[in-house]
Amino acid sequence: MTAPHATGVPILRLGDVLVTGLLNELDDQSAVAFTDELTERIAADGARGVLIDISRLEIIDSFVARTLMELTTMARLLGARVIVAGMRPAVAITLVELGLRLTGVETALNAEQGLTALGWHRMPQPAGEVRRDARR
Repeated sequence: MTAPHATGVPILRLGDVLVTGLLNELDDQSAVAFTDELTERIAADGARGVLIDISRLEIIDSFVARTLMELTTMARLLGARVIVAGMRPAVAITLVELGLRLTGVETALNAEQGLTALGWHRMPQPAGEVRRDARR
């Protein structure tokens, strides 16, 4: 379930996996608050996995990159695996150009692949049934 957070970033629980995302405008203070909230939720919920969707991030700076690395380390110490999903090409290019390495951070192309890596699987559709999102 989702609880109100000071940062305005929802943290959803799917079984033993927490799913959250970073918004485009995340200042340094919000990044620290987000880290605190997420680590508290990992401990309180006994999460074994965390998916952080960054597909809305258009830019990344060294502080946010360092925050992601530290968050991954803290989560591992609490027994959870973190996957960062949805990195845009421009963000990847910026990280390389700035010489920033997300040491220890696992990535996935999108949220669905990240959830699959964490052991979360979509239920197969019965033969002949059309998925609701397929019509969009």
